[in-house]
Amino acid sequence: MTKKRHQELGLTDEQVLEMYKTMLLARKLDERMWLLNRSGKIPFVISCQGQEAAQVGAAFALNRKEDYIAPYYRDMGVVLAFGMTAKELMLSAFAKADDPNSGGRQMPGHFGQKKNRILSGSSPVTTQVPHAVGVALAAKMEKKDVVSFVTLGEGSSNQGDFHEGLNFAGVHKLPVITMVENNKYAISVPYDRQVASNNIADRAQGYGMPGVTIDGNDPLAVYQAVKEARNRATRGEGPSLIEAVCYRLTAHSSDDDDRTYREKGEVEEAKKNDSVITFASYLKENEILTDSVEQRLNDEITKIINEATDFAENAAYAEAEDTLKYVYEEK
Repeated sequence: MTKKRHQELGLTDEQVLEMYKTMLLARKLDERMWLLNRSGKIPFVISCQGQEAAQVGAAFALNRKEDYIAPYYRDMGVVLAFGMTAKELMLSAFAKADDPNSGGRQMPGHFGQKKNRILSGSSPVTTQVPHAVGVALAAKMEKKDVVSFVTLGEGSSNQGDFHEGLNFAGVHKLPVITMVENNKYAISVPYDRQVASNNIADRAQGYGMPGVTIDGNDPLAVYQAVKEARNRATRGEGPSLIEAVCYRLTAHSSDDDDRTYREKGEVEEAKKNDSVITFASYLKENEILTDSVEQRLNDEITKIINEATDFAENAAYAEAEDTLKYVYEEK
């Protein structure tokens, strides 16, 4: 019997179904957050829609019990795969006291959770790259078989932190994987107005590491690329740069009007390659996602999201005095 594509990559039917479930949870959680924002219940959304395949495919290729991640603000799929829950993400969206990322102090998308080895993110873009490189340096110094994984948008690859981080990683052959989620727009600026090279991955040569451009709408292609990069890193062969080409299906954020800089037809055309739909089709063709399984997953995810929404909406806000916590020394 001919092996199916995911089986050739060493993935079981159960694992690819779990990948799809994580992608679908990220999508539906994101959609719920937009509804909450438009109804005035949460202040801000920065969306993962259109990038779930890259995020989840990459996360499943890592060691989710030991590796460290430094996600950027759209990476809901990555943090869900690494153990952050829908309730925790909703607590962040509602800016409640028990938000594990920042106790309600930060905007949504500023992920950070020690128990799941998620490095805390900051608002200036690309600052997570040197942090991930630092973790990789520590892993090499301590001779630990772990890898750090950092993501960013293609616009962020033009920042100095990107150059400094990748250059240092290349010089010292550190076990760090950098994945650029190229969604074609840096807020309102299209790719051809940001970058002169054909691909972001072309920049890898200057840092002494391999660079590869892959279809970010294909979770199996992303899985394969990240898996190979991780194997390379753990063999002591150094870092890798991966460019996952995808498309941002929503506005940059809930405060952005993307109609001012791109045509509706362009977005509709991109939706034909929506990974949540195309990966579901692959699973159905291989009789992994049957009608009954699909219904069960949708019911389960709806229940998770409803419970997370109710839980977070009714949770307590931080006390006003907590504004000063972790800012000034307490005696």
